[in-house]
Amino acid sequence: MKVFTTGQVAKICKVAPRTVSKWFDSGRLKGYRIPGSQDRRIPREYLIKFLKEHGMPLGDLEDEAMAKILIVAQDQVLIENLKRELPPERSFKVAVAASGFEAGIQAESFHPDCIITDFSIGKVEAMQICQNLRKNPDFSETILIALLPDDGQPVSFDRSAINETFKKPFDASLLAERLRTLIGSVKELV
Repeated sequence: MKVFTTGQVAKICKVAPRTVSKWFDSGRLKGYRIPGSQDRRIPREYLIKFLKEHGMPLGDLEDEAMAKILIVAQDQVLIENLKRELPPERSFKVAVAASGFEAGIQAESFHPDCIITDFSIGKVEAMQICQNLRKNPDFSETILIALLPDDGQPVSFDRSAINETFKKPFDASLLAERLRTLIGSVKELV
């Protein structure tokens, strides 16, 4: 979770740091104090919410207000269908990875709110992606969705690392709608 100091918030809002401190102390701008100190920290989500509520420009935070989706798949038709259902105009930013290795790199740099993993890349690799992300505290809030192949084979695995599953073939618009609900509840602050 990205956090800002009162000085950083002051630069973003183009106000004096003391003004930010007053917003914080009055409860209008949510955040927390560093234990044993008077220093204040404002999480990104609370700052975005504050800026939107007060009609202030988001500036560099505009990009961060979008829901970020990482699609881990090799099926180009699937990828294009999902991209069409998750357009930037609807506040979605989409990145794609074709392997577990790429997914790890993308997850670290992109910091997605949701990762959609197509199990067609290989059940073992797909499960490793999900389990490795769940082990990392930076991704504890990340929504993980598994796209399971409908090949007639029973699929059994530890579902504790996954929030949702969809069996292929599925309607991409239904998945997009579910994403809006899931991410909306996570980004409720935004």
